[in-house]
Amino acid sequence: MWFFILAELTVFAIFIIGFAVTRQLYPDMFQQGQTYLHPVAGGINTIALISSSCLVALSLNAVKHSRQDYAAALLGGALLTAGVYLAVKSWEYNELIQQGFGLSTNTYFTLYFFITAFHFMHVILGMIILGSMAYKTTRGAYQGKSLSGFESGACYWHMVDLVWIIIFPLLYVIN
Repeated sequence: MWFFILAELTVFAIFIIGFAVTRQLYPDMFQQGQTYLHPVAGGINTIALISSSCLVALSLNAVKHSRQDYAAALLGGALLTAGVYLAVKSWEYNELIQQGFGLSTNTYFTLYFFITAFHFMHVILGMIILGSMAYKTTRGAYQGKSLSGFESGACYWHMVDLVWIIIFPLLYVIN
């Protein structure tokens, strides 16, 4: 799992470095493009993902204390808050597309959609992993010292959230 997480972080780093370098080359385009984003939506997504990450951490603690039902409920809450992210990001994509912005609009929107869509896909994969963890938790799969699968899934989810914490200010806040 650590190798996979490192590989994913490397891809995100390449996207982020490319975005930062291109911003320096075309500052006016990037400043103008940023005005069409919805920072409140980005803020809601940040709160949703941080909350989800917190719930996953609490669920790991619950599993360690043999409280599987509570852990599964916390994972359900993590899935719900992750669903908020998907709903808000989908709304934001729809708003931008309705205004005529897409991958081919300009370099800013190409990078914006690539970075955020790549992250969106990781959120979906993370939700599948969290759902599997919740199911296995209700079946008693994580008992005693057999927590490595749970911990690996939690690490992946925290990576997804950490990446958003970098993406949010880069795309929505920093001018």
